[in-house]
Order: sequence, then structure tokens, then C-alpha cells
Amino acid sequence: MAGFSGVLKLSDLDDFIAPSQDCVKPVKVEAKTGRGVIQIEDDTLDSLSTPKYEKAKITLNDCLACSGCITSAEVILVNQQSHEEFYRVLAENEHECKRKVVVVSLSPQATLSVAAKFSLSPDECTQKLAGYFKKLGASYVFDTNFARSFSLLEAAKEFLERYKRKDSDPKAFPMLASACPGWICYAEKTHGSYILPYISTVRSPQQVMGALVKDLWASQNGVNPDKIYHVTLMPCFDKKLEASRDDFVSELYSSREVDCVLTPVELEQMLIRDKVDLSQITEVPLDENLSSGTRLLSHPGSGAGGYAHHIFINAAKELFQQDVKELQWKTLRNADFREVTLEANGEVVLRFALAYGFRNIQNLVQKLKRGKSPYHYVEVMACPSGCLNGGAQIRPENTLSTKELISQLETTYSSLPTTDMNSDPRIEMCYSEWLGGADSEKALKMLHTKYKAVEASTSALGIKWP
Repeated sequence: MAGFSGVLKLSDLDDFIAPSQDCVKPVKVEAKTGRGVIQIEDDTLDSLSTPKYEKAKITLNDCLACSGCITSAEVILVNQQSHEEFYRVLAENEHECKRKVVVVSLSPQATLSVAAKFSLSPDECTQKLAGYFKKLGASYVFDTNFARSFSLLEAAKEFLERYKRKDSDPKAFPMLASACPGWICYAEKTHGSYILPYISTVRSPQQVMGALVKDLWASQNGVNPDKIYHVTLMPCFDKKLEASRDDFVSELYSSREVDCVLTPVELEQMLIRDKVDLSQITEVPLDENLSSGTRLLSHPGSGAGGYAHHIFINAAKELFQQDVKELQWKTLRNADFREVTLEANGEVVLRFALAYGFRNIQNLVQKLKRGKSPYHYVEVMACPSGCLNGGAQIRPENTLSTKELISQLETTYSSLPTTDMNSDPRIEMCYSEWLGGADSEKALKMLHTKYKAVEASTSALGIKWP
């Protein structure tokens, strides 16, 4: 298996459509030679024996991001999105003529997974990870908290714009979250142009961070984007697919905004390979400018980033002049499907939901297609329990169940100090000086993206869930 480490062979990936299964995409294999089918001659077979065939192969354009075939995805992507490639770049950096500035961005969900594994506090883990990556050869280590602030602000603004046109645009609502690449991949390949208009155009924090590093930070430091090697630490494998999208490539410099995505399970393998005890690494503070400081911060709301929380509170204030402090979520069919409402003059004026895991996503899409969805906004995540339970998070030891670990991570995440976006002067500076205004063409390019329908030969709606 070229490129990805053996950790990607883990069974029980509690992620995507069908965990640890063979590819769910049916491929018709006819008993004849020709394109896509290779007959293997065997002299021991008589004419009545069943011929053997090579396994059918699919490309990323066929992929439904179910994790079943992630080890057989395109070789180029596999090679680019691996810690072996990261080590190769670090080795090349020993030669001055090929030197690149290595920048690492840490997501809070992935950092908390590593912290739980090594019994570290969030702040200790953040600074030890910074120390470890700098020991390997990274020049700068940031977190993605600042990038998430832009994602949240832009999503709230987009919601208000959709609300203004709700009477003239039948697909203004529900607005569906766009931060989860597993969900986006599923939507593009199974529902095509029908579902895409509902999805927010806002980039995920990873890809906003890519724009910040390869455009803003690069210009501030006089470095061409193609001379920067940007690595992110993310909680799920689909972030590798997201980073590889053609939408996130600088045409001028032919440089991806995120060059390599590492995950907690791969980081664990790296520590073993390097014979490093993370708890013994010297703590190094995160670099300034794009980071939230020496501490690991979060945004109020769910462990998936707090999209529904922020948009709901902002919409309640801007549209109905109500100051909502805390959201009272109501669990519906299961713990991964919850809703919250706002009333004005005795009627419900906002109805938001959290839909995590593909069982709930499937129900959501079916209702949407029948015109039965009552929601204005849905925070959609492919993984049950959201990003803290991403498929690439480190799994619990034998003494702890997955449910107990997730509960522990959720408690830790909710205890993190939160960011006050309204008092961060860097945000206003970025909008005015970097982007040239909140509604500028550059702001649209750097903070938003587009999705496209991809022809697929199967519908995931036909999958029967256990």
C-alpha cells in the first residue's frame, strides 16, 4: 500500500457511511475480458472452472468517502497525504536548494485526542506537539482557532443573506453546514445538483487556514506560497480528500493551500517510529499572528465547531432582537439528532438541528427531497458524535469504551476557554487590509468555495442501515 501508513487498515473506523467495510459502490463485473476486467490464466483450471478476475478499482471521482476503499485510492493522493511524504520533505530541507518553510496547523479536536492518549492537559499537549513538530524541522506551529472564527462569521452572514431571500428562493433553507468533507463528498456524489444549493459555501476551518497561511502569512513574511509546506493535524481521513480538491490550489504558484494532512493515529505511529515519548518533549508555545496564543481555545457550542450555536445566537439577535445566552437542545430520535427553536409572538421563527452520522443524514435528505424538512439550519457531520469522534482519532484503550472516551473529550472541549471573536482586532484587520472588505471579491475567493455534482452509479439511499 503506497503512501498511507498501516494505521489506515484499522477496522472499526466509526466514521463515514460504512465503517471498515469493502467499498459500497457496486461495480458490475462481466465474465469477459476487456477494460476493467482482467482474466488470470491458470493452467490448473479446466474449461468448466470459474475464471478468476482482478479486483475492480475505482478512483476518487467514484469515492463516497465511506473509508472502505481508502487504502486503494489514487496513488498520487495517497503519496501526497501521508506522513512518509512529510518525512521526505523534511529530509529534502536538509539541502538548502530545496528548502521549504514547514508550517503546521493543529485542530483542537485532534489535539484533544492526542492529549487523552498521553494523559496530558490540552495546553500541555498543544505546546508539546509544537515542540515535537519543531524538533522534526517545522518552522512554525499554529492552531486553527483563528481560521474557525472566519468560518463561523461567514456562515452567520450567509444565513442572514439566505433569510432575506427565503420567500423568493425555495432552496434558501435549510442551510446545511459545509465544514465536514465526508458529508460534502457524499452530497456531491449521491444527490448531485439537487442537494448542493442548500449547502453553505463557506470554507471549512482547515481550508480557511490554508488561505491564511499561503496568502496572508506568506505575503507578510515575503515567502512565495510554493515555498511553504503546510501540514494540518485533523481528526478524520476525509480532510485529506478535502485538501486535495482542485478548488484549493493557487493557480499562480501551482501550490495547494494544504499540502499534507496528518491525523492522530498517524501521529501516534510517527512517535513510535521516532521513539519519542510525547510527555517528555519540551513545551514550546504556539507561534503568534495566526494562533490564539499559548493556550488551546475553542468556540462555544458543539465539539464539531459550534456552527449551529453561533449562527442561531447571531440570527436571534439580528433578525428578532433576542439575546440568547444558552441553547436548549432537545434530543429527538437519538443523541446524534437534536433541535433547538426560537419563538417570537407565540410562533417558532427559527428551528435549527444537529444531524451527526449517516443514518441521521439519510433521514434528513429524504425529508428534504419530500419537502418535509422544517429546519432553517442543520449542522451536518458524517461522524456519529461529530468531529471529536472522527475516524482518525486515537481509539480508546481496553479499559475505556468508545462512548466513555467521547464523553471525556466532549467534557474537556467544553471546558476550554472560548474565543471572543468580537474583541479580536486581528479579524477586523484581516477583513479590511488582507481581504479589502468583507464583501470583496477576494473575501469570496479566500473564505468560500463551490461544490459540483459528480456522476455516480449508485445511490446511498439504497443502503440498509443495521
